[in-house]
Amino acid sequence: MAEQLKIKLSIANRVYPLTIAPSQEEGLRRAAKKIEAMISQFEQNYSVRDKQDVLAMCALQFASQTEQKTIDKANVNEEVTERLNALDQLLQEHLSA
Repeated sequence: MAEQLKIKLSIANRVYPLTIAPSQEEGLRRAAKKIEAMISQFEQNYSVRDKQDVLAMCALQFASQTEQKTIDKANVNEEVTERLNALDQLLQEHLSA
């Protein structure tokens, strides 16, 4: 089993000790930094004082971004499938002529 790494992440003025695989460290630190930046942005733009409200808004923002990427990917896959089917039909018509 790979050696685990103990790190501490600070989010919304709270420290969270974590035990993780070393390969996860960079991603977690980047995520924590993005959350902190988003918290600052929400606090400045919307004068929200309750950290729970700000964290809920951050969670919604991240979740909606994830869902939108899933929707966009599905749309791209559908478009690619349609184009491939059209090319296949053209090839079939050309080969049968």
